[in-house]
Order: sequence, then C-alpha cells, then structure tokens
Amino acid sequence: MASTAHATTAATAEHSGARTTALAMFALLLVSYTLMSADRYLISMLGPDIRAALGLSLPQMGALTTMFTLGIAIAGLPGGALIARYSRRAVLILGIGLFSAATLLFTQATGFLTMFVFIVMQGAGMSFLATSMFALSASYFSKTRVAAVGIVNVCFGLGSFLGPWAIGNIRSSTGNWQPPMAIFGLLGIALAILTALVVRPWFTDSKGVAQHGEDTGGADSLLNRNTIILSLLSTLYGLTVYGFLGLYPTFLRDVLKLTPAEVGGIMLFFGLGSLTAFFAGQLGDRFPAKVVLSSGSLVLVVLGFFLYLPGLSTGTYKLMALLVGVFGAAIVYTNLAGGHIKSLRRSLASRGSSMFISSLYAGGALGGYVMGSLVANWGWAVAGQIQISLLSLISAILVFALRTNEFSK
Repeated sequence: MASTAHATTAATAEHSGARTTALAMFALLLVSYTLMSADRYLISMLGPDIRAALGLSLPQMGALTTMFTLGIAIAGLPGGALIARYSRRAVLILGIGLFSAATLLFTQATGFLTMFVFIVMQGAGMSFLATSMFALSASYFSKTRVAAVGIVNVCFGLGSFLGPWAIGNIRSSTGNWQPPMAIFGLLGIALAILTALVVRPWFTDSKGVAQHGEDTGGADSLLNRNTIILSLLSTLYGLTVYGFLGLYPTFLRDVLKLTPAEVGGIMLFFGLGSLTAFFAGQLGDRFPAKVVLSSGSLVLVVLGFFLYLPGLSTGTYKLMALLVGVFGAAIVYTNLAGGHIKSLRRSLASRGSSMFISSLYAGGALGGYVMGSLVANWGWAVAGQIQISLLSLISAILVFALRTNEFSK
C-alpha cells in the first residue's frame, strides 16, 4: 500500500513538472507570436517614409502594407502539409527564422519589386508559425478550443498594442525608418535560436488531451458547406481588417498630420482591443457562432462610417481603433478561427487552422491595394464605407448560412 501511494505521488509530481515545463515552452512560443504580430505593423507605420524613399504611389504603398498576407495565404495549406509530414516544432522554428530574416532584408530594398519579395517571404514565415500555433493550442486545450485560440490571439493583440508604440517611438528617436526593422529582425533571430534550444518535440507534437476525447461530429474533409462559408467569411474579413490596418496610419499621418509617435499612440488601441480575444473565444464556446459573428460584423458596419472622418478628437480615433480591435480582431477573428476548427473532426485541427490562415490572408493580401485604389478614386470616407461597412454587412448576412449543428463536439 505504501509503495503504491509513493508511486502515485511520484507520478503526480512528474506529471505536474512536465505540465509546468510545457507551459513555460508555450509561453516562449507566445512571445514569438507576439513579435510576429508586432512585425506586421512595420510597413504600415513606416509607410510614408518607405513611400518617399522608394518613390512609390499610394496604391503601390497600400499594396505593400498588406502584401505579407499574400505570403501567409500561399503558405497556409503547405504549412499544414509540412506539419503532417515533419513536425510542428520544425515548422515553428522555420517560421520564426523566416519572417525574422525577411524583416532584416527590408532595410536592403531598392524598389517596389524587392520590397514585395521580402514582404511575401515574411508572410510565409508568419504563416508557418500561426498554423502551428493554432493547431497546437486546439490540441492541447481540446475541451475549450475556441478559448484556446483566443489565448494565442491575445498575443496577437499584445503585439498589435506594443508594435505601433515601439515602431513609432524608435522611428521618432532615430529619425530613420530602418532601425525598427533591424531591431525586430535581430530579436526574431534570437527567439528562433532559443526555440530550437529549449522547445522539445514531446510538447509541440503531442496530441495532448485531444487524443483522449471522442472524435464526433465535423466533416472529414475541407470540401464541406461550413468550411466553404467560413472561408468566404474569412476572406471578406481579411479584406476589411487589412484595408484598415494597412492604410489607417497613412490617413492619420497624411490627413490629420500626426507624428509617427502620435499615430502609434492611436493604433496601439487596436491592439488593446485585441487583448480581449480570450474572452471573445469564451463567447464562441458558450453562445451560437451565428450570433457572435454577426454581432461583431454589425458593429464594424457602423464604425466604417466614422473611421475616416477628419476633424474628430484624438480620443475619438483611439476609441474607434479600440472598438475595431474588440469586435474585429478579438470577436470576429477568434470565432472565425474556432469555426474553421470546429467545422472539421477534432483530429483534423491542423487542416482547419491552415484553411483559416489561407482564406483570411488571401483577402488580406488585397486589402491594402483595394483600399488605396478606393481612396485614390473616391476619397477616404467613401473608401471606408465600401471596404469596411459594406463588406462587414455582407458577412453579417452570410454567417446565417452556417450549419452549426454539424460542428464537431
């Protein structure tokens, strides 16, 4: 009896120690994900400087601000295939190293084409990291999958909060647009090396709790009604949010004549709103997906009419950026990701996450260019009403075509 009790206590302690180690490794990966999110703001925050240095037009600059999403879209499904063939750990390290190396190369760009190539390369690295993180989280926290995705998305929000602030202040203090890129790139390389040394395969590639759960409900392939509808919704959201993120800093600097640091002070409120992603994920676990997604989209419809109006107070622009973060980056984004995962069987979480990444960023790849073209032809206010309000309204209606009773349990 005593020996049995001792063995049980030892096993419990060993399990507790392994879980603590796993959470520490997960925390390191979340730091890398936070940096990835912050990296996304380099081109948009420094857009006016890059445009002047490389002699670009507004539509060209708009395209570059969101072109990393093309790399994410292209690499999304291949990322899922690489995970299946090799390991999540290998794809994670590859992703961190790739987007960080590309960030360093930004400083060597000589024109639109070279910057385009480097940004797409950055996006591919981001895709590998994001696909791996979503799949890992959904497997490890299988009973609360949408909330687990929300935890990852909190780090997206943290990067969205810290990124604009850091970029704006580094740019203002150095007087040059290259130092923020060099600092972010070197930090990413260091994190890639640390991840290779510290993060172990038994954590990243374990099925975790998921393998003990019952694999019921959900489709057994990507060719199903819910995944197709969710892919359309993700594409529309990508067009909406990356049209905003890509050129809103340009609107604030060119139209309102704010400094880079002041723009960073406004854009960080988008990141602050994104930090509510965990709670947004809990909404998705507790309430119908149709209600959650449509409600978030309808708030974006209203915001699209006011975001690009000049003459408002700085506090108003901060509040609107915060609301885009809460209802867009937290509620809509997190529950679209969770919906993709739930639309398939539990064992196919990697495919669901990779399809979400590919469809979202396929729309995002065009977001900046479309917004820039709309602004060039009809001005900022009308462009916001079309790209944010109209597309969000279409999404709010389309979401009711989902069959949530067919989601995996």
